[in-house]
Amino acid sequence: MAGVVEPAITFDDFLKVDIRVGTIVQAEPFPQARKPAFRLLIDFGDPVGVKKSSAQITVHYSIEELLGRKVAAVVNFPPRQIGPFMSEVLTLGFTDADGHIVLAGIDHDVPNGSRLC
Repeated sequence: MAGVVEPAITFDDFLKVDIRVGTIVQAEPFPQARKPAFRLLIDFGDPVGVKKSSAQITVHYSIEELLGRKVAAVVNFPPRQIGPFMSEVLTLGFTDADGHIVLAGIDHDVPNGSRLC
């Protein structure tokens, strides 16, 4: 949340959050979502595999530009039911000045499954 700094955590706490890079291999509209969103299939390679995610990123991205894009996601949250869809990972982004999501960027090629360190 903008303007709020969370309490300090330890490095061990940080390591509990498993953030990995994956490639979007499928993106499609998600008309059943309460807020405009896409359903994504993201390939994280071994050992994570291909996972599903719902992402509210329709303002800044088209399906065509998402395909093949590298994204970062939390892969060790429990799955979350979003309407008829089970989202398995949390795709990461930031809110712009208007509250719309902008994906966290990966500016060099790294292997799928690489962990944030």
